[in-house]
Amino acid sequence: MTNRITKLFGIEYPIIQAGMVWNSGWRLASASSNSGILGLIGAGSMYPDVLREHIQKCKKATNKPFGVNVPMLYPNIQEIMDIIVEEGVKIVFTSAGNPNTWTRWLQDHGITVVHVVSSVKFALKAQEAGVDAVVAEGFEAGGHNGRDETTTLTLIPMVKEQVHVPVIAAGGIATGKAMLAAMVLGADGVQVGSRFVASEESSAHKNFKQMVVDAKEGDTQLTLKELAPVRLIKNKFYKDIEELYKTAPSPDALKQLLGRSRAKRGMFEGDLEEGELEIGQVSGLIHDIKPVAQIVHDMVQEFEKAKQNVLTL
Repeated sequence: MTNRITKLFGIEYPIIQAGMVWNSGWRLASASSNSGILGLIGAGSMYPDVLREHIQKCKKATNKPFGVNVPMLYPNIQEIMDIIVEEGVKIVFTSAGNPNTWTRWLQDHGITVVHVVSSVKFALKAQEAGVDAVVAEGFEAGGHNGRDETTTLTLIPMVKEQVHVPVIAAGGIATGKAMLAAMVLGADGVQVGSRFVASEESSAHKNFKQMVVDAKEGDTQLTLKELAPVRLIKNKFYKDIEELYKTAPSPDALKQLLGRSRAKRGMFEGDLEEGELEIGQVSGLIHDIKPVAQIVHDMVQEFEKAKQNVLTL
């Protein structure tokens, strides 16, 4: 399965394991890379010294390509980028910021740069910044998201129509059939997050993994648009947000409710009531916790079978 994405990253299958906060440590990234896809360490939940440790452990656990996802809104971003260069990481996915800020700097250090976008407008800005590829993420996705609520089905062909760099589809993709659909729409590859949360190697707490498996249609919702849109499972914390919205709260009031470390409490420590539980709509299709290698195998097999079925229509 060779195309622009497999050639860009030196991987077997055009699948990227998303770099998710509190879920994507070195175990998940290395297992993903060893399975023939691109594994990403999620730097967003890591202090600089912790990130360095995860990169070093990942290098020992795999000789395949892997990368780091870096949300660019953190104050110690320079230190994070310096560690990535010092440790010889060759692939960086950036998000939550202006790609002009770091793209050229990273590329000057021999690093392939991909930027995550939620609209055609930001895809074009990323291309102008010189990125090597973009991830176009529909609002079905878990975690932080775009304000426009553009679905993956709509976003991918619109982005593909406007840019010439490779396009990676994200949001609502957890199966081989969804992968094929995204690629028929023009994607060169797919980024998968929620399915890998419910993997044995994910660093998510077992309580959170089980809640993902138990989730049904309608159990997630995009909220907190005034701060940074995020898709959450509807637990007590989410319901508290909804009650606060009835009072027409200011952004400061929302920040006060959000507080600190909500995502860590929920996803990493397993507090299913007061924690922030970020997951995509596709959680309704995730019914078990499997090893990464099995998840990748199943996706690829389903992709090939679905492709053959389409050819016989």
